[in-house]
Amino acid sequence: MSLEYPIKFIPILKAKIWGGEKLQQVLKKKSFEKTIGESWEISGVEGDISVVANGNLAGKTLHVLIKNFKGDFLGNHVYEKFGNQFPLLFKFIDAKEDLSVQVHPNDEIAGKRHNSFGKTEMWYIVQADKNANLIIGFNQKVNATLYEKYLKNGLLEKILHFEKVNVGDTFYITPGRIHAIGAGVLLAEIQQSSDITYRIFDWNRRDADGNLRKLHTDLAIDTIDFEETKTFKHKSSSVINQSNTILNSPYFTISILEINKKIHRNVSEIDSFIVYMCVDGNASIQVGNYVENIAIGDTVLIPALCKEISISATFAKLLEVFVP
Repeated sequence: MSLEYPIKFIPILKAKIWGGEKLQQVLKKKSFEKTIGESWEISGVEGDISVVANGNLAGKTLHVLIKNFKGDFLGNHVYEKFGNQFPLLFKFIDAKEDLSVQVHPNDEIAGKRHNSFGKTEMWYIVQADKNANLIIGFNQKVNATLYEKYLKNGLLEKILHFEKVNVGDTFYITPGRIHAIGAGVLLAEIQQSSDITYRIFDWNRRDADGNLRKLHTDLAIDTIDFEETKTFKHKSSSVINQSNTILNSPYFTISILEINKKIHRNVSEIDSFIVYMCVDGNASIQVGNYVENIAIGDTVLIPALCKEISISATFAKLLEVFVP
């Protein structure tokens, strides 16, 4: 079976207490649920393995592709490092209400506690309501003692940093950095392949049965990096019809492409699968003789053995992601 084409996967839709209807209305995801919070576009997380939606590999799971095609699918250096594990998780997230204030562990802590990757993630704002914001880090110097004092007294909000957002903003959330997605934000998320979250504060919200959601404050206190000072908001140049790098991290390289014509990409030196997430407009992606049309909310994966890609659009914005 041929691997040389842009592969689409069936989205895995997740109902969330804080979710809304933008994934259906803006990104055209199909669901009868009214509170869809997440669309897992490409996932290797156990229990939520993506399945191919198009082409001659339709019906095959992501794990089957990796097992059968190895470095041709992932890239040789990616396969050597991760084996049969898919290293990243791609999502669209719609927050109708505020998400919980939370933190994620790094590789070391996640490995010891959960036998898992840590969770480093990047957010790209696809759409935002007026005055929508994120919580990222603290608004002052905080140590563990001060943090626990504010948390115990129900005053955690007073020491959190609220960041107003606009479409196109990009944020890099490292493990140990306390954060939350605010109400009214629709974003694309690229992260390590991990589903580990330590919930710290959930706005005293109750589920459908009237119960408060479980918190993980004991696990979180050892995970929060109170010395974190790295820049979390990232910008790129905005040259039309070429790849503009937003972020180089140890886990993923992310660029933005704004396209208004046909462009050709020679990716022979990357040695990694490439994922395109359409965050505005629509485009067609061609590998060999195979053409796949995509629109806002669509995600495609280009296997590593593909060396030439053509992308055509009157107007489109794509996130381009690979493993460095």
